[in-house]
Amino acid sequence: MAHDEDLALRLRAALADRDAVTEKRMFGGLAFLVHGHMAVCASGTGGLLVRVDPATSAALVEQQGVERMVMGGREMDGWLRVATAQLEDDAALRSWVDRGLAVVAGLPPKGA
Repeated sequence: MAHDEDLALRLRAALADRDAVTEKRMFGGLAFLVHGHMAVCASGTGGLLVRVDPATSAALVEQQGVERMVMGGREMDGWLRVATAQLEDDAALRSWVDRGLAVVAGLPPKGA
């Protein structure tokens, strides 16, 4: 399954005012990176992948439609999958994008 192009367009709009944003095909979807670090991704299996503070993962997955990302059979703290139904309004999407941006803002640019 290809990524949700409507979601990708909404992510582009939400990130339009940010510097150093690049797009890259990753995880079967379209990832949005800031200074080389993935913040969010329009998933190839639907919904949004978002990077969060690992210390907040347990609390965030208690929300409906939010689960830990699983890679190689292993749950990944700090990476969440948010169902499309939880992203219907722009404010909801923006809150997830802001979480991803907050995490990568604290990281040094890749290659620096």
